[in-house]
Amino acid sequence: MPTLRDSSRVIRSPRGRELRCKGWAQEAAYRLLMNNLDPEVARDPAQLIVYGGRGKAARNWESFDRIVQLLPELGNDETLLVQSGKPVGVFPTHPDAPRVLIVNSMVVPRWATDETFWELEARGLTMYGQMTAGSWIYIGTQGILQGTFETLAALARIEFEQPDLTGRWMLTSGLGEMGGAQPLAVTMLGGAGLFVDVDPRALERRLRMGYLDEEAPNLDVAVERVQRAAAERRALSVGLHANAADVYPELARRGSDRMWYPIRPPRTICASGTSRAGSASTRPPP
Repeated sequence: MPTLRDSSRVIRSPRGRELRCKGWAQEAAYRLLMNNLDPEVARDPAQLIVYGGRGKAARNWESFDRIVQLLPELGNDETLLVQSGKPVGVFPTHPDAPRVLIVNSMVVPRWATDETFWELEARGLTMYGQMTAGSWIYIGTQGILQGTFETLAALARIEFEQPDLTGRWMLTSGLGEMGGAQPLAVTMLGGAGLFVDVDPRALERRLRMGYLDEEAPNLDVAVERVQRAAAERRALSVGLHANAADVYPELARRGSDRMWYPIRPPRTICASGTSRAGSASTRPPP
């Protein structure tokens, strides 16, 4: 059986000018693959999962090892073909051809259902590559930070007619590999935010990496901290270990709707749920 989990492996991408491959094109692919599985980048490197819960860089550890073996051997007129995380061939091409061609998660439309796909993955016949995991180009939360920052900056200009989020606070959820950019984007814009996640590991990771300022012990404390920060026009990000499906209705039950100005976010803003922005006062903006 192929190895799907190996907690003993720690993958680090090579750095510097020394080549391990026959050309920089191959070296780039080699380093990108390894960087995707660096513990500072990947969500669950032991299972080859980069982000998105199930997005993988390679189908199994045997496939990963074979790819890593083939890339240094790959000539400048050859192309490696990778099918859903598994190397399936090396072909003679030409110097201007891609050194690596990757195709992920292809299923004949008649059988392209969740049930069939996950059955095929369980049998080791395919892999879910998400968007940038299976193509080896995920660069961590930094990659989504700029887009989140610019989207929130545009929101401030359009919705609040101000250049940033100073004096505002945002409620949202999800601190995973994409949603984890939200706290830093909010504070970079001078705002305050309450960020809910049901996974304590996500909170710990964002605190450790400096994307999240602090964690509150409960909802009451969290709301008090972000509201006080907004009133003082102070940037602050507060995390809360809870289920957004419980937190949002609870705030509505308390009559907190008077605080909210609903925003319909693009997918880059929220890992889950709907973003809501609040003002320092309880009056909604006009």
